[in-house]
Amino acid sequence: MIDFAVQVERLQEKPAVEAIYQACLLRFRPIMMTTMAALLGALPLALRTGTGSELRRPLGLTIVGGLILSQLLTLFTTPVVYLYLDRLQTWIQRSGASQPAPAHSTD
Repeated sequence: MIDFAVQVERLQEKPAVEAIYQACLLRFRPIMMTTMAALLGALPLALRTGTGSELRRPLGLTIVGGLILSQLLTLFTTPVVYLYLDRLQTWIQRSGASQPAPAHSTD
């Protein structure tokens, strides 16, 4: 998602908000498909009952919970962090450009 947003910013010269929005729209489906495939593969471990299931169920629940949490973090926090870092970069560039250059003394 971040790579695509950076490419859109550089090549199409769009602002960060538009770039990350385009990246989210484009990458949403592949991210969901990958996560759902792994999640559905781990569901039998989490839901199965029977002999030996008491050893496998914690692993299944951990996988399912981790995938759900990582999915939420990927889809919701990545764009926010990207925009905050872009604003920080812009602020640093502005404050660096507004400071006068140090004077060189010739003793």
